[in-house]
Amino acid sequence: MSWGKIALCLIGVYQNYVRVFLPQACRFEPTCSEYARQSIQKYGFIKGATHGLRRILRCHPFSGKAGIDPV
Repeated sequence: MSWGKIALCLIGVYQNYVRVFLPQACRFEPTCSEYARQSIQKYGFIKGATHGLRRILRCHPFSGKAGIDPV
């Protein structure tokens, strides 16, 4: 199993079993986990995970950006 498939499985577990218990707080559309999933599917594990991590680091209350941010 490749790193990309493992990452996508972990994101799926988070989206289906963990996120449902957390309050909705993401400032962007799509959510950060969905953005990471789409990015890994589009660019592969290394580049996609890097894009996802950068997105997660931008998702905080002091960031001036919010709204729609497609992959």
